[in-house]
Amino acid sequence: MVDRLANSEANSKRIGFVEACFGTAGQPLAIPGRVLIGEGVLTKLCRKKPKARQFFLFNDILVYGNIVILKKKYNKQHIIPLESVTIDTVEDEGELRNGWLIKTPTKSFAVYAATATEKSEWMSHISKCVSDLLEKSGKSPTGEHAAVWVPDSEATVCMRCQKMKFTPVNRRHHCRKCGFVVCGPCSEKKFLLPSQSSKPVRVCEFCYKQLSTGATLPPNSEFSGNMSDDDDEDDSSD
Repeated sequence: MVDRLANSEANSKRIGFVEACFGTAGQPLAIPGRVLIGEGVLTKLCRKKPKARQFFLFNDILVYGNIVILKKKYNKQHIIPLESVTIDTVEDEGELRNGWLIKTPTKSFAVYAATATEKSEWMSHISKCVSDLLEKSGKSPTGEHAAVWVPDSEATVCMRCQKMKFTPVNRRHHCRKCGFVVCGPCSEKKFLLPSQSSKPVRVCEFCYKQLSTGATLPPNSEFSGNMSDDDDEDDSSD
């Protein structure tokens, strides 16, 4: 079906409409062989709170952006190559239901659908697109992914020293390796994580020691239901 739609006029119009919604701030999306599989609004768990985001699933990329005017205008376009994506379900917790993790080497985050059926359909379509891409390229699934960030609200004290209380003066920071919420003194070091940045990024003291010695770091799976990926230095960013 994807191959049949690839060069169809209907598909070209749909992709053109998505490009128009992002305007000149977005990257061009129309390339030979690209097909728009589906779209919808998902709740993305961001650093401060869950936020509605418009998602577009293509056969080779996942695109999302902030909703300015629904079905008419979006900004802050993000493009994720599906070849690098792995997904895992997230258990329901309180008001956060029907969620799953989208994990890549560059960034990882949780999203939530309105219904269990919608979640199932999104996960099924994403998995199919990823498997088709890997089959065509002969590549293996991505083994490493960026840590998902523990939301600010989950930590009133530093998750490493367990002593420093967070205040307007003592700011929260996130370790780019483990995703923990940590205080300034516990995250003074920086380390180069090539999959995330070309420059050294903030890491906690524990991860810095492990990275420096080449030891294997445990994942932050105990926080699988409460995660974020917003930039540490800009609370309003996505």
